[in-house]
Amino acid sequence: MTTLRTAVVAALLSLVCLAATLNGAAGAAARTPQIFTGQAFDTCAAPSLTSLRAWHTASPYRALGIYIGGNNRGCAQPLLTASWTRSATAIGWRLLPLYVGSQAPCLPAKSRTARISAARALAQGASEGKDAVKDASALALTPGSPLYLDMESYDRGSSCTLAVLQYTAAWSRAVRAAGYLAGFYSSADTGIADIASAALKRSARAAATDLPDVLWYARWDNRASTDGYRALSGSLWTGHRRVHQFVGNTRETHGGVTMNIDRNAVDAPVALVH
Repeated sequence: MTTLRTAVVAALLSLVCLAATLNGAAGAAARTPQIFTGQAFDTCAAPSLTSLRAWHTASPYRALGIYIGGNNRGCAQPLLTASWTRSATAIGWRLLPLYVGSQAPCLPAKSRTARISAARALAQGASEGKDAVKDASALALTPGSPLYLDMESYDRGSSCTLAVLQYTAAWSRAVRAAGYLAGFYSSADTGIADIASAALKRSARAAATDLPDVLWYARWDNRASTDGYRALSGSLWTGHRRVHQFVGNTRETHGGVTMNIDRNAVDAPVALVH
């Protein structure tokens, strides 16, 4: 167990030495983000454009999370095309692209979820990062856009944390290499806690990290704020780099259209659509 803990610490420290942060040399994508501040919702399948028009008129939301791909994406997306993203943007929506890739290896054995292999976490992350870029490009989401890796809640532990961090680092490198921003969504108590812990272990000499550029933390506390309460300290991911999912799985009706959604407060980059 001591050896495993040592490996985890080494992995956390190695993450701080490899790639640029949002304020560094992360490429043109990191230098020219389009920032949105306000409320957003996400729902499993992309809504119809008719629904989006109704909600844009009647709801408090102006941004929308969309699930662009990944081997664990939960819903079919019959409406989600490049034409849809262009039309949704023309209506006035700002888009937050989510990619549901391989999940933590410590999920229950009965789960059918595709998981990270502890032995292949880096290779999986690199491959799936490239896949996320491919999916984004097919939807007319250009470099300069954030792509948010969706890592659902898991039981934190040395081996599981190590695999998640290695996978996320490699995924982030692949996304950045293509000119996109690397985002990361997870529960405040699991994935976000592990990423924040890695950030706090940053070397004083390190000018850059392999950590995500933007964090989307889920804490269902009904606080429509990105202040990081019980999730992130005031020193981490500041400067328009936070999304907070503050309510989950709720039904709302606006303009005569009802959807099952999660509610989010946003102060972060959104997609660029060509």
